[in-house]
Amino acid sequence: MKADLSKLERAFNPKVLAVVGDSGFFQWLRSSENFNGKRYSVQVNPKTIAQIEEMGVENYTSLLDIPEPVDLAIVTVGRKYALQILEDCIKKDVAAAHFFTAGFAETDTEDGIDLERALTTRAIEAGFHLIGPNCMGIFNPAVGLRQNMGQYVGTTGPIGFISQSGTHAINFSLEAHLQGMDISKSVSFGNGTVLDSAEYLDYFGRDDTIKVIGMYLEGVRDGRRLLEVLREVSSKKPVVVWKGGRTEGGSRAVASHTGSLAVSQTIWTSAMKQGGAIPVLGMDELIDTLKALFYLKPVYGDRVVLAGGSGGQSVAITDAFTETGLEVPSLSQESFDKFEEFFTVIGGSYRNPIDTGNPNRAQMKRIIEIIEHDSNTDNIVMLMNASGAGPPGMDDQRDSDIKAIAEMRNRTSKPVMVCLQLTMLPRVIADARTIVKELQDKGIPAFTSLERGAVALRNALDYYKYRQA
Repeated sequence: MKADLSKLERAFNPKVLAVVGDSGFFQWLRSSENFNGKRYSVQVNPKTIAQIEEMGVENYTSLLDIPEPVDLAIVTVGRKYALQILEDCIKKDVAAAHFFTAGFAETDTEDGIDLERALTTRAIEAGFHLIGPNCMGIFNPAVGLRQNMGQYVGTTGPIGFISQSGTHAINFSLEAHLQGMDISKSVSFGNGTVLDSAEYLDYFGRDDTIKVIGMYLEGVRDGRRLLEVLREVSSKKPVVVWKGGRTEGGSRAVASHTGSLAVSQTIWTSAMKQGGAIPVLGMDELIDTLKALFYLKPVYGDRVVLAGGSGGQSVAITDAFTETGLEVPSLSQESFDKFEEFFTVIGGSYRNPIDTGNPNRAQMKRIIEIIEHDSNTDNIVMLMNASGAGPPGMDDQRDSDIKAIAEMRNRTSKPVMVCLQLTMLPRVIADARTIVKELQDKGIPAFTSLERGAVALRNALDYYKYRQA
């Protein structure tokens, strides 16, 4: 069903929320406790009603009795009541309903399949915007609408995220947040029987608060429609897609998760590239690629200058970037001549990668100025150590390096990024989070490994090549 975007706008930015059938731990009423609009409950059990009212939430025994228009209903009743609640949503003219309720076609049972068919048919017949069923619904931290109590509220970011999996939607929001990338709007749509991925992509493509879009998909009901929307949206903003069920075993898991049909990975990847999307293989690559596409200046060349490492780091970083299909060329003779004026080659090298070594660390600002203007390279990658257990003065040197890198980023037209070297010690990880935030506050994407940074840069280049073509 093609969506009414005005109704989706009401659902993603609701002023009135109704939670239908919540009980027990009250997952949905608790998750919406920071909602900044008007919140109602719909429940008929007297004992449960008393608990809801103790929480300070106004309860009605029917959705139809709520005394004002409802923008979004969260439906968490047993599946045998799903059709009845849908009818109430239609009569009440609710803008959209998120059906957390599960037990439909994903069960591969006759009852589940029949019930899903009836729910879908009635919703489409009425032109009703049903999100799901079998999903975690909408996350909009700016208005306090959450899929899970562990998610953040009161802020917003550049990402739109569309996911068939509720778990992936929640985990993505939390991990991206730790990586310095916050959500503007996210949706988990589960079985997607009425509104499929293309409808959410169309809506996100028109939302100016969303700068980059990530997707986790297990299947698609209308491939032609998705491809059409992908082409339109990717011409305006990047779309990065992670496909679940790439293997035979994964396809079986997909069928029992959201009831999606298996799609050949070769066909899928080809279709995504035709539509201008960037296909990725997992959550880390998804987050890294979105980060690169949001922060980096347009990537038009594959030549990379690497600087800041030492010894074996220089070898590893060269391998990491070269193995993704990028080039690590020799610098220009002009650059070599400038390095010869001051660079200490004992324990270091300026043959790209620039192996700074300890003697040259104090000259980092001068090194940066040379590589910034080198004519043989298109992209600049700096390597930094995230260890919080270094010798006295290391933090001062790091602060100086960050300042110099930020100044270069603001001067040059070349994309500039940082890869962090870190060990899995709590102090070092905490230090890395701080460095990532400091860099990204200055517009410089930072990645927690050489390999992650290399793949992200390669994916960004693929996107801009598509845009040029």
